[in-house]
Amino acid sequence: MSPASRVGPTAASPAPPLDVDALLDDREVGIIVCCGSGGVGKTTTSAALALRAAERGRKVVVLTIDPARRLAQSMGIEALDNTPRPVTDVDTGAGGSLDAMMLDMKRTFDEVVESQASPEKAQQILDNPFYIALSSSFAGTQEYMAMEKLGQIHADSVAPGGDGRYDLIVVDTPPSRSALDFLDAPERLSSFLDGRFIRLMLAPARGPMKLMGAGFGLITNALTKILGAQVLRDLQTFVAAIDTVFGGFRARATKTYALLQARGTAFVVVAAPEPDALREAAYFVERLSGDQMPLAGMVVNRAAQAPAGDLDADEAASVAARLRRDDPGSVTAGLLRLHADRVRLVEREGQLRRGFATAHPQVATAVVPALPADVHDLEGLRRIGTLLADA
Repeated sequence: MSPASRVGPTAASPAPPLDVDALLDDREVGIIVCCGSGGVGKTTTSAALALRAAERGRKVVVLTIDPARRLAQSMGIEALDNTPRPVTDVDTGAGGSLDAMMLDMKRTFDEVVESQASPEKAQQILDNPFYIALSSSFAGTQEYMAMEKLGQIHADSVAPGGDGRYDLIVVDTPPSRSALDFLDAPERLSSFLDGRFIRLMLAPARGPMKLMGAGFGLITNALTKILGAQVLRDLQTFVAAIDTVFGGFRARATKTYALLQARGTAFVVVAAPEPDALREAAYFVERLSGDQMPLAGMVVNRAAQAPAGDLDADEAASVAARLRRDDPGSVTAGLLRLHADRVRLVEREGQLRRGFATAHPQVATAVVPALPADVHDLEGLRRIGTLLADA
C-alpha cells in the first residue's frame, strides 16, 4: 500500500486510526517526514518511529534539526553532527539498524559549495564574509539545508548506484515558527538569490556594461558611499561566485521537492491537543494536499487521560464545594477538584480533536497519552513507539 493510499476513507466517514506498524513495515516507504509546529514533540516522535522501525528490521537513519540536542541524549550518543552515528543497545534481532545525525547547517552549505565549484572557486566563496553570514544565519537556510541533507542521504543510500546503507530515512523537520517553512525555504532562498539587487550586482560579471551606462555607475557610487568600497567589492565577489553554483542549488531543490511528492515518502503531521497546534496541523494538512504530497496521518502527543471512576466534572465540583464549606482543609475536596479539572481537560481536548476530524476526516490519527516524565533514554522511546502503535 502506498503512502498516498493511507489517506483514508471518504469525507462522510470518521477518521481512521493511524496504523504505525503498517507504515514502518511498508518497504515502499523510504522516507518519513515528521512535521508540525514547534514544541509538539516532533523530535521524540521521529526518534521513537526510527527506533521502532529499526527493531522491526529496517535499516534506519534519523536526521534531526534540534538545538536542544535531546535526541542525542535519549539515544545514548555523546553528540550528534553531520555524520550518521550508530545507536547502540538497539535490538537488531530482526536485521535492522539505527543511525542518528544532527544537521550542521553551515557544514552542509559548505559541502554543497565544495561539490559544485572548483577548489579555488569554492575557497573564494567559503572565505567571503557575505557567504559566512548567509550560510550561518539567513532566514530559511536551516530549512533549505535540511532538504539538501535529505537529498544527499537518499542519493547515497537508496538511489541507483548508492551504497544501500539505509532503506528508511526519518526526518525531524526544523523547529520553525511555522511548519510550512520546511516546504517554503527553497523558494525563499531562490527568491533572495534571484532578486533584483542580486541581479544588479551580477551585471558586471554577466555582460557588457554599455547597456547599464551611467545609471549603474551612479548606483555603485551610492552603494560605495553607504557600504564602503571593500564591503561592496566583497558583496560583488560573493554574488559573482555564488552564481556559478546556484544553478545546482535550484536543480537539487527541485529534485528533492519531487522526492517529497513521490510514492516512497510519507508525511506524519505531529500536533498537540491545543488550538494553536491543531490549527497549524490543519494548515499543513491542507498544504500537503494542495502540493500532492503523501500524508500518512497525524500524531497527537501529550493527550490528557481520563481519571478513574464515573463521576463527571460537575458532580465532582459540586461535592468538592460542599465538603470545603464544612471543612475548608478537606483533602478529599481537593482531590475531587482535581478530578473535575482533569475530566474537563479531557472533554476539551476531545472536542478539539473531534473538530479537527470533522474538518479533515481523511486524516488517520494516533493519540499518544501524556507521560508522567520526559523521555530521556531508549527505553522511553520504545514506550512512545509502543503507544504510537497501540493508538
